[in-house]
Formats: sequence, C-alpha cells, structure tokens
Amino acid sequence: MLWMRRDGATTAMRAAARDWRGPQFSADGTRLAFYVDDGRQLDVYTYDWARDFITRLTSDRAVDSNPVWSPDGRTIVFSSSRGVKQLANLYWVSADGAGEIHRLTESADGQLASSWHPNGKYVAFDQQISRQRWDLMILPMEASGSGWKAGTPQRVLSNVAQRPGAMFSPDGRWLAYTSNESGHSEVFVRPFPEPGIAWQVSSSGGWVPTWSRRHNELFYLSPDSHLMVVSYTAEGNTFRASPPQKWSEERITERPGPRSFDLHPDGDRLVVSGDLPKADVDKVVLVFNFFDDLRRRLSDASR
Repeated sequence: MLWMRRDGATTAMRAAARDWRGPQFSADGTRLAFYVDDGRQLDVYTYDWARDFITRLTSDRAVDSNPVWSPDGRTIVFSSSRGVKQLANLYWVSADGAGEIHRLTESADGQLASSWHPNGKYVAFDQQISRQRWDLMILPMEASGSGWKAGTPQRVLSNVAQRPGAMFSPDGRWLAYTSNESGHSEVFVRPFPEPGIAWQVSSSGGWVPTWSRRHNELFYLSPDSHLMVVSYTAEGNTFRASPPQKWSEERITERPGPRSFDLHPDGDRLVVSGDLPKADVDKVVLVFNFFDDLRRRLSDASR
C-alpha cells in the first residue's frame, strides 16, 4: 500500500505485500477497509494506518469482499457468498470485529456494495442480473437497537452492461456512477434521492467515480489508467462540471476488483498499490587493500 500525491511521488503506507483490493477510507481518514485474496479465500480487513494495526473482520470460507464504511465509522457493509450455492448478498459487521455477522439481503442475484449515504439511511450496491448485465440498486437502512435493519431495495438504473460502482457525494445530494448508456463506459452524475437528469462527467471513457470530501472535485479512472479530476458546481438539481484534467501524470496500477485506489478525506493524496520507491544513493565508498587494512587494525588492537 502506497501513498501517492499529485506530483506522482509515492511513499509507503504499509510495506507488507499482499493481494489487497477494493480500498475505502473511513470518513475521518484514520482507517482503511479492503479485502484480501490469500489464494484460498477472500476476507475483509480494516487497517489503522497511523498505528499500523490490522483487524480481520471475516474468516468464513466464502468470498467476502467490497467493504463499505458507515458514516460514523462503526459498521462495515460487505458482500459475501457464505452459505451453500449462494451468490454474494449483503451483510454487516462491527468495524472493530466484535459481535456477529448479520445478513441484510436475500436475493438470487449477486450483490456488491459500493457506497453508504452520509445520513446513514441508504447503501448503494450493484446487482448482477446476468453475466454482463447490472442494475444499480439502493438499499434503505434503518438503525435497529445496536445494529441495522434493511428495507426493500429500490432500482435506480436497470440492465446496463457496465458495473455502476455508484458513490454518494459528501453532501448526499448526488450519485456518481458508471454506465455505457452513451455507447461506452462513462461517468455520470444524477440527483439523489429525487429522480432527475443524468449529466455525463467524463469524456473519452471513465469508471471508478470518487468524490473529494474537501473540494468540489470528482475523480475517475481513464481508459489509459490516468486519474482524472473535474471541478463542479451544483445549484438545485443542476450539476455543472468543468472539462476533465489529469490529476497526475503517473498512471494508477489497476487491481482486480471494483476499485484500485481511494482518495483520502484531505483531498490531496491517494492510497494505491505498487512497488516501494527505491532509496536514493548519493555516494559510493570504495575501499582498496581491504584485507591489508583489516590485518593492520587487528594488529594495532592486540597491542
């Protein structure tokens, strides 16, 4: 895991090499949720990067993936195939790993969580209705005692040939997602929760929409793996985006799964995967007649 800044410079967040995927920062930026493929199964983890402390949240011999933070940082919603012959449905667990894992949905279709609304009342998820067709769904959420109760899922977008990967804006008024409704994969924004016009934000292709929590900026990946950024203004149900610009000249190393990076809440750095930067070497010391010098030093020391 690496930090990456706009100039392309990278520094280590965590040096241990693992097949980690789908990173997502908590709202306060102190922790990172992700899932790991260890070659036998996929499991969900959280990482307190300042303390270098990892918590494993799942250990079932199932495909557990796509963790999403609750706004208060106390809960993780994730996708799991636990159970015999069952496609992934949605579950929740305490972010500290304490307590039981609870099921939220019952569906014959695969479901992958993507974003939790800032007010805590909705979770966006992708529902796979066939091998290459997806629905964008919203799951109403209600606090119930010390846990959560799910309502009836609502369909926002139907039968698209591109995984939406929808993300709520920091103020909760907008939903960014990927769709091929223009003929190829592009990033769109539409109002939430009221229906409204969808605005195309990307140009020449894009996916993995990601909002800045600090600035009026929306990020996405281009087909050539550059991180693009658009500035925007919003008035009522009108969304105006500026032309996309490269955030950095460095490309993002894409990982298996829906997300290969996430933006820290400070809006100025990313978590990405890659090789650790090599240490700078500014001088080389050559020692001649090393063994003669060593024998002289040993002789002097014995006197």
